[in-house]
Amino acid sequence: MTFGRARPGAAPARRTPILPPLEAPPPPLPTFRESDHPLAKWWTRFCRRVEAWADRRTLAPDLAENVGSAGWFRGLALLVGLILMAIMFWPRFAPLEAAPLVALDEASQVEFRAQSLRSFSTGSTQGRHFAATDAVTRLAAAPERPEIQLSATIGENDSLPRMLQRAGVGSGDAGQVAAMIAGAVPLSEIAPGTRFSITLGARSNASDPRPLMAIGFRPRFDLALSINRQAGGLTLARKAIAIDVTPLRVQGLVGASLYRSARAAGAPPSAVQDYLRAIDQVLPFEEIAPTDTFDLVVSYKHAADGEGAAGDLLYAGVVRSGQPRAQLLRWGPDGSFTSLADLTGGGQTNAGFFGAPVAGHMTSGFGMRRHPILGYVRMHSGIDYAASWGSPIYAVTDGRVEYAGWHGGHGNYVRLDHGGGIATGYGHMSRIAVAPGMAVRRGQIIGYVGSTGLSTGAHLHYEVYRGGQAVDPLSVRMVQRPQAVDPKQVAAFKARLQALLSVRPGAIVGTPR
Repeated sequence: MTFGRARPGAAPARRTPILPPLEAPPPPLPTFRESDHPLAKWWTRFCRRVEAWADRRTLAPDLAENVGSAGWFRGLALLVGLILMAIMFWPRFAPLEAAPLVALDEASQVEFRAQSLRSFSTGSTQGRHFAATDAVTRLAAAPERPEIQLSATIGENDSLPRMLQRAGVGSGDAGQVAAMIAGAVPLSEIAPGTRFSITLGARSNASDPRPLMAIGFRPRFDLALSINRQAGGLTLARKAIAIDVTPLRVQGLVGASLYRSARAAGAPPSAVQDYLRAIDQVLPFEEIAPTDTFDLVVSYKHAADGEGAAGDLLYAGVVRSGQPRAQLLRWGPDGSFTSLADLTGGGQTNAGFFGAPVAGHMTSGFGMRRHPILGYVRMHSGIDYAASWGSPIYAVTDGRVEYAGWHGGHGNYVRLDHGGGIATGYGHMSRIAVAPGMAVRRGQIIGYVGSTGLSTGAHLHYEVYRGGQAVDPLSVRMVQRPQAVDPKQVAAFKARLQALLSVRPGAIVGTPR
């Protein structure tokens, strides 16, 4: 490879190569058997005789073939010889002799006893002194720190004076602090888990409690209180904290796990759980692709001191190729999630049968049958679905919880009122997930399969009532008529939805409380 070009009309110049010429690789060195040494020639002849002998004979024949032949016996002899050789090299399992014990003098014994872990009944000195020598000066009492800084947390069903006394505050200071705080905020509004920073001063007598020097805490997100000892007395100081209530919007690709992707994007755990429950009402998870985008908006408060507090989920959505697949907004007095189609009646099914409330197969139908436990024939006012223990039970359509609790032979039982004289019942639950008065949506989990009450195994007893009378669930058709649409409600819903969608996506700022 060369560079350069001769000038026009000039003789071609000699070009200097920029890469060195390639050299031929050195020839390989001869092996020992290829050398001309007399010992190498003898070794070569010996190796060739051994190789020729090995070619004529099979040293390790297959003992499953030619049984009884001379070659078979030679192979058997070789196998026995190898086994005997392996037995000769069998290791011994006799115990190894340890090094002889070294006699310890009295000083070494004292040192080892001070560092050993033994009970006091066997003469242990651990915890009393550590091999004291003449260089150690024994003190009559340990000196106290002039100031102690600690933190304490008020617990559930706890009181502020008791918490302060447990932290080391004297009863007099604890009562005075509680009275001062009660004048600023009601003590009942201090949430369990609130952390207090406490500073205790030096005491004049070892038997007296330490005096309270300072205490600070945050009873509300927008208020901080501090009490300091000044000129021999305690004074209370209030500090208002500026709060920004801009909602938090989190977006990202669904990926392999919707929950993990939302958490990795900065969404709080409680908001992600509410998001999954809301989306599951209108869009099965198996229909959400990894390339879809999750979109959620959470109420969020950001304080001027850097702390943040996430609130309720306000909006839940799924976007595919720039088009929304689901848009749910927290709406109404019950705080349930609603879409614009549900509000206008366009998202409801016109007609059809009630779906199965659990993932299982039907084992017993509606009508007269012999009860498996009571032993006599009586009316079976529903149908039974066999399902594994703990399987989720879903509401077959929208309604309100009319009853939730123990119901005799039904065990744990939930009854939903769907309006128009239609009600459904769900029995033998292992656990109930709703409470009386709650509004539920179609597909919402209301409990889990169990075997409570008069039951021989894990299953769901499902029944349908029309006008208070039990009817065959398989004979009931579901007809949903669109309700009258309130234009003001629709306009307010669209305005609220547009306001939340205008929030710019961002990560959580500050330390969540």
